[in-house]
Order: sequence, then C-alpha cells, then structure tokens
Amino acid sequence: MADAFAHPHTGASLLGPSDPAPFTVHQADGRSSYLLIADHAGQQVPTALAGLGLPQRERDRHIGWDIGIAGVTLELARLLDAWAITQTYSRLVIDCNRPLTSPTLMPAVSDLTMVPGNQRLSPLQRQQRIDAIHTPYHARIDAELDTRQTQARPTLLVMMHSFTPVMNDAARPWHAGVLYHRDTRFARPLLQALREEGDLVVGDNQPYAVSSTSDYAVPVHGEGRGLVHVELEIRQDLIADAAGQQAWAQRLARIFTALQPQLDAVPPA
Repeated sequence: MADAFAHPHTGASLLGPSDPAPFTVHQADGRSSYLLIADHAGQQVPTALAGLGLPQRERDRHIGWDIGIAGVTLELARLLDAWAITQTYSRLVIDCNRPLTSPTLMPAVSDLTMVPGNQRLSPLQRQQRIDAIHTPYHARIDAELDTRQTQARPTLLVMMHSFTPVMNDAARPWHAGVLYHRDTRFARPLLQALREEGDLVVGDNQPYAVSSTSDYAVPVHGEGRGLVHVELEIRQDLIADAAGQQAWAQRLARIFTALQPQLDAVPPA
C-alpha cells in the first residue's frame, strides 16, 4: 500500500480522485541495508491527460515504462526484506529519473514515436506534472533516507531499471548493465559478481552512461548523499513474464546477500 507520504491529490488540477498516488512503498519495515527504487515501474497516465493521445499499444512499449522491473523489484525486496518504492506513472508523463531541466523530462518524441500530449507544453502544464508526480516521489525517497541517516542505519541504494533489446534499430547484446557516474564502490563489485555468473553478458555503463545532466537518482540520492549505490539495468525480454522476474530476483538476492558484508564495510564517501 502507498503510505501517508503519498499525497495522491498533489497538483489537484492534474490528478483527480480516480487517479492513483504517484508511488507505492513496499516492505515499509524492511530491515535490510538495501533500499530499492524503481523510477519507471508504472505506466499510468492521469485521466486529465487522455492517454497523452497515444493508443494503449504504444504506452505498453518500452517508451511507456520499464517493462518487468516492478515485478523484479517487489520480489527482490521481499527476498531481501528491503524497503522499496515504485513510481506509478508513465515515464512519458514525466520521467522521474531526469533533472527538471532535462529536455527528455516530458519527451515530445521517444524512440521515433511522437507523443501528442507532450507537444508545446506550457510552463504551467509542466509544473503541474512536476508538482503532482516528480516532487512527491523524490520527497518520499528523501524522507526515508533522512530517517535512516537519523537512525544511523546503513543504506545500500539500488536504482532498478530495465532496457529494450532493440533501440533505434540497434540490437543490444547485454543481459544486464551496471551503471554509475563517479562513485564505483558498489558498481565494481556488482559488475564482477554478475560476470562471474558465467551465463551473462554484462555492460559496464552500458547500454547507458550516467551523468548529472541526464539522470536524477544517482547524482541526487546516491552521490549527493555519499551513499554506496548503483544503477542496475536488466534487458526487458528476460523479465517480461513472472517466471523471468522471479528468476532474476532470486539471482540478484543471492548476489546482493553475498556482497552485503563487503559493501557494509565500505567507508563513507
């Protein structure tokens, strides 16, 4: 269930009474050092935005959400007994892993698909989406991280994502990717552990590289707080169904559990 921080009707002119809260917290009392966030878990569109003018088949594609990552995140949180948060709304409404100045915060075009509902947005329309979704979602993450800091609880922050096997007609060979910016304290051991699995092609800052201008969670929640953190990408065809999601959650739970003593011992940044 969403918790008391959800503020489902923040930005009342955008989110109506039938629209869900912008996030859901899972394993709220989780005892693990791990904390999982999934910025692109959902594909909802506020009723007032009329599906952004796109048919459902387009919103079901990778441009609308990170296919499969919600299921992996929830099962991994359960296996680890870890606090987790999943964001409800489509990344086409607003991308919660983008700085507010990013040109792709509310993309007019995504993977060659024009988004009618994102054309020529006014400053007020943009601010309504920020106030209703981006701000409360990240405020809830900040509140949890503040609480853990006050309690002197260790935090190993994992940003959970998935990626399409083909982008702009280019095939992507990786099964998973380990992403980072300047801080590699988590990324290097995780990259090694995944490659030691023996059956995976693992990207090193592939299929994406993180930067402070293109990403939000790593620079703000990870590096900004000096936390041990990593961004993990899983290829969507591997987690498109429940069996794949469970298999990856089990694999990651095993790897994360093995890495935890090493990561908990990492000195603060």
